[in-house]
Amino acid sequence: MELNRFTHIYLIGIGGIGMSALARYFLNHRKFVAGYDKTPSALTEELMQEGAEIHFKDELNLISPSFLTKESTLIIYTPAIPATHKEFLFFKENGYHLLKRSQVLGLLSKDKHCIAIAGTHGKTTVSSMTAHILNNSKVGCNAFLGGITNNYNSNLIVNEKSPNLVIEADEFDRSFLQLFPDVAVITSMDADHLDIYENHQKLKESFRDFADQVNPKGNLIVKFGLEKLLNKRDGLYTYSIETENADFHISAMKLINGIYQFSIFGPNLKIENVQLEMPGKLNVENALAAAAAAFIAGASETEIKTALASFSGVKRRMEYIIKRADFVYLDDYAHHPEELKASILSVRELFPTKKICGIFQPHLFSRTRDFLNEFAQSLALLDSLILLDIYPAREEPIPGVTSALLLESISLKNKILLQKEELIPYLKKQSLEVLITLGAGDIDRMVDPIKRAFE
Repeated sequence: MELNRFTHIYLIGIGGIGMSALARYFLNHRKFVAGYDKTPSALTEELMQEGAEIHFKDELNLISPSFLTKESTLIIYTPAIPATHKEFLFFKENGYHLLKRSQVLGLLSKDKHCIAIAGTHGKTTVSSMTAHILNNSKVGCNAFLGGITNNYNSNLIVNEKSPNLVIEADEFDRSFLQLFPDVAVITSMDADHLDIYENHQKLKESFRDFADQVNPKGNLIVKFGLEKLLNKRDGLYTYSIETENADFHISAMKLINGIYQFSIFGPNLKIENVQLEMPGKLNVENALAAAAAAFIAGASETEIKTALASFSGVKRRMEYIIKRADFVYLDDYAHHPEELKASILSVRELFPTKKICGIFQPHLFSRTRDFLNEFAQSLALLDSLILLDIYPAREEPIPGVTSALLLESISLKNKILLQKEELIPYLKKQSLEVLITLGAGDIDRMVDPIKRAFE
């Protein structure tokens, strides 16, 4: 399908992080853009200021007539949309051109040198770092990202002159199988999305299929150990911050005043005294993966070193909200037991003598049920825990699966289940040293109120 033939683009779920990047891309290419989302957000507000028409009720009469012309309108939808959605059903039953978000990314990447970053954790940070390095190099890049980068305050980078396209390759709904990248990174293959995949084995098979789609003349970069789960191929490299047996590795890592210093080594690559201001050792690993991908895509050693030093992170990815001597507040998107563990241990490494209080909003009933014991173990690494109700996202409740059940499973003395409206009065009564909000639901709406309460 030739995307250029459409003058009007209508997005169902326009406020999602991936969908909003597409909306921005089409606005940038002078298309008329409109869409529906369930709730207003900072992102939908920004899109409206940039020229998109957006409404928040699933009502056909709210769609502008100009978007109802079949020949000139492309409908893009997110897999998270329920099958009963009225607008979606109308477009489907009346023969409109409908594409999933992942299919559009597949079409846009076809004529580009595609650098795809996949993995159950870390892909947003790695893709943002890779894009930042390439954008500040002689080769340049375009990028569709799964988070708002602080350097660009956007999830989209456009550079018409560059052949490079960095894409965050999402395993949810097997979306990443729409991509045939020239360079790919796989950061992790932990069990997740079991509502889609049924079991961990099927998830791993999907990643193997993705790896097989990488251009035979291209390169695949995977975290050390994962190569054993994939088919053998030319151009496969491993990376690790734990072992020098990996093709890309680091040495001499130090943490000085919250800044990581280390050297990067790889095939024909040596970058000494790299500095990274992002909190957490997991971000050193992310930086190594990004450096490997960017180097293979044409960035120089100097360009990589300079860009990593100037990378200021991604919103909701181990992001400092308040950083004072007496009180630190961070916000993180962690919503899987492995991510929670990595985030909490990273904060512990940065503040070894301080008490850490976490506020966690579980995301999805199915994920809470499938990983109940793992969540309990990870959250027990905190000194104190405030648990919020489960954020349902696309799901109906599952009988018996509640935050109360999770709370009961956690072997922690200082733990409590609160409603959102109880949160700030409760926090104000505590003597907090380090606070971290954790989760992928709408917990981000609590960040500003908490910030205001403690500034």
